[in-house]
Amino acid sequence: MPAVTVDDRTTLSRLEPIDVASTTRRPVLSVTTAPSGLEGEGFPVRRAFAGVDMHRLDPFVHMDQMGSVEYAPGEPKGTPWHPHRGFETVTYMIDGTFQHQDSIGGGGLITNGDTQWMTAGGGILHIEAPPEELVASGGLFHGVQLWVNLPRADKMIAPRYQDIGRSNVVLLSSPDGGALMRVIAGEVGGLRGPGSTHSPMAMVHATLSPGASVDVPWKREFNALVYVLGGQGTAGSDHRPIGTGQLATFGAGDVISLAANPSQESRTPELDVLILGGLPIGEPVFAYGPFVMNTREEVAEAFEDYQAGRLGQVPAEHIGS
Repeated sequence: MPAVTVDDRTTLSRLEPIDVASTTRRPVLSVTTAPSGLEGEGFPVRRAFAGVDMHRLDPFVHMDQMGSVEYAPGEPKGTPWHPHRGFETVTYMIDGTFQHQDSIGGGGLITNGDTQWMTAGGGILHIEAPPEELVASGGLFHGVQLWVNLPRADKMIAPRYQDIGRSNVVLLSSPDGGALMRVIAGEVGGLRGPGSTHSPMAMVHATLSPGASVDVPWKREFNALVYVLGGQGTAGSDHRPIGTGQLATFGAGDVISLAANPSQESRTPELDVLILGGLPIGEPVFAYGPFVMNTREEVAEAFEDYQAGRLGQVPAEHIGS
């Protein structure tokens, strides 16, 4: 799995060993398995948050694991132009290439560890698609798209786009080098990732070698979620089994404990997880289609504004395409 890797993890900054006497390892509250579906023009996804109470996810709303899929020539698919309002989309590409463009001029290619962070705010149109060369050649496609809610006060702010290249991701390792962590947003172990967020949160892609374990310091006021991108292991103070396509939600504490099973499948040779957490917003959420607002009436208004062209315009070079 490309993402961002290093040959020698022991050269990286390391997490400090956890003081067991002064910290609390979070217990696992639930483990759910993501159902599979299709998104956009038909690319396969796993719905990571399906069946989870919204209050345990806050400030997150939705997450898809896109792929992993090996496309034949002509098969890669994306999404058509579509609107958003009221939240942020975070697209993290692990394997393969995706192209983004939006109605405020943001966009570009992301590949192998790059992230696109789009704040829809009051309204934006965008499109995500594989580049023409990938459509022609086929190839591996694997990534994640996360929706992060905005508080009521920020739902109508001006749209913004952040291009977070893989070279900007902050890397650190567990004390013994058995786990590699890529900090995309938020702070872990005193190191802060490059993503600029409206809702206080953290996002980390961690890879654990077979048999390795790690204790990740985590803000007590944040909730905590771990989604397994691939592999098998355990999570939490109670060592709950977790595996590919499963989401673990955690209770109170200030440490997230993870361990990889000593034996892994050949197609997923390490335990690969996405660690998420944030400060709950605690406001009503009404999400429908591409809009995340506080009330049904606000979503209806968003549809009306979209139909009236008030959420942006498709760039002229794309009209009719």
